[in-house]
Amino acid sequence: MIFLLIIFFMPISVFAKMDTSKSSIVMDIDSGRILYKNNVNDKRLIASTTKIMTAVVALSNGKLTDVYKAKDEILEMYGTSIYLEYNEAMSLNDLLYGLLLRSGNDAAVVIANNISKDEESFVKLMNKKAHEIGMKNTIFANSHGLDEKTKNYSTAYDMALLSRYAYNNFDTYRKITNTKRYEVQTKNKSYLWINRNKLLNSYEYCTGGKNGYTPSAGKTLVTTAKKNNLKLTIVTLDDPNEYETHKNLYEYIYSKYDKYKIIDKNNFSINKEFFKDKLYLKKDFSYLLSEDEKDLVKTVVKITKLKNYKNNDIVGRIDIYLKDKKIGSVNIYVSKK
Repeated sequence: MIFLLIIFFMPISVFAKMDTSKSSIVMDIDSGRILYKNNVNDKRLIASTTKIMTAVVALSNGKLTDVYKAKDEILEMYGTSIYLEYNEAMSLNDLLYGLLLRSGNDAAVVIANNISKDEESFVKLMNKKAHEIGMKNTIFANSHGLDEKTKNYSTAYDMALLSRYAYNNFDTYRKITNTKRYEVQTKNKSYLWINRNKLLNSYEYCTGGKNGYTPSAGKTLVTTAKKNNLKLTIVTLDDPNEYETHKNLYEYIYSKYDKYKIIDKNNFSINKEFFKDKLYLKKDFSYLLSEDEKDLVKTVVKITKLKNYKNNDIVGRIDIYLKDKKIGSVNIYVSKK
């Protein structure tokens, strides 16, 4: 038995005013919907945005209170650094701040060599995690993003998947990347780190992210932002005006889209003539929509179990479609009380 419910809505459109990147993407953090794309599957060097994956692997496998000592691995590091000294001890928590705020290449290799037996083993964990997330066009060869000896390749789409995963799964990642200033004291010296992600200070809705640069990769930037109830992530690869591009894309998307509650769990019912017991939902369903899409959303209610059900069993679902594309579903439960 199938019931059709048509639901009408409002704000979308997809074209940026200015995008100087070679590859870019805007993705809704909640749904994973792509709102804007430009060469999203082109493989490119990603520089220090690599460190988002380094942080994800560290947070998945280490404890923030663990204390690591810097050893020989720091001696070959160059580029951006937090300037760890040989044998200097620092907690994983503080190393992650140094990794994500100051883009410390030395912090990256110290983390890698303490989470795993060596950096090669750590990189295997990075690639394994990439596979789990669905980053099909990504290959990591190091934990820091330098590309003179080994190279890390990814795409704008894959890096958006990574950004969304890190944001949704790790409170610590969100907290660190949203921090503008951080102080650390070790037995060797004091540190004061200012976040290198300039968008945190120049765009009021920015909530975090990670920048990167090498001469070969160009300027790379992954950021997140939240305005009202819309959470977005943007990735730009090889962009000389990365911060301006991110601001333009955020403002364009926020001006065109809004989030609408399509399914309201507190306002759901089916006529008793179709189902004798009370049906209920456990969750709402919301989605980004635009003016152009307001008449293109429909819901299909499917009752799949008409008898032999117990209290709180799933007896059907509501499928939600935008045009002909399924964008979600919500289970229907029965209450026999």
